[in-house]
Amino acid sequence: QVQLVESGGGLVQPGGSLRLSCAASGSTDRIAASAWYRQAPGKERELVARRVTGGSASYADSVKGRFTISRDDDNAKTTIYLQMNSLKPEDTAVYYCNVLARGVYWGQGTRVTVSS
Repeated sequence: QVQLVESGGGLVQPGGSLRLSCAASGSTDRIAASAWYRQAPGKERELVARRVTGGSASYADSVKGRFTISRDDDNAKTTIYLQMNSLKPEDTAVYYCNVLARGVYWGQGTRVTVSS
């Protein structure tokens, strides 16, 4: 099993940046892919970015060129990041970390609000 804990959300002005972090623990060596999803009020959860372990990343059209997903494995700690630049009000949502590791695992979510 894999446990995921997100952090880094908050309030930011339009045009600003945030970096979300997802600390993974447990069977992290089994992670085949990691992703970030988001769910805005009144909308369905949508895929924002996904990276296959050892492979390339893919992004929703709405965030291409602004968001970057990455993963760091340092000192036996695995962290999945989402760097978000040039934020827009429409990026406001709860962001969820997700991994595929012989099962699908979700974090509890972190709220991002983009507003002036």
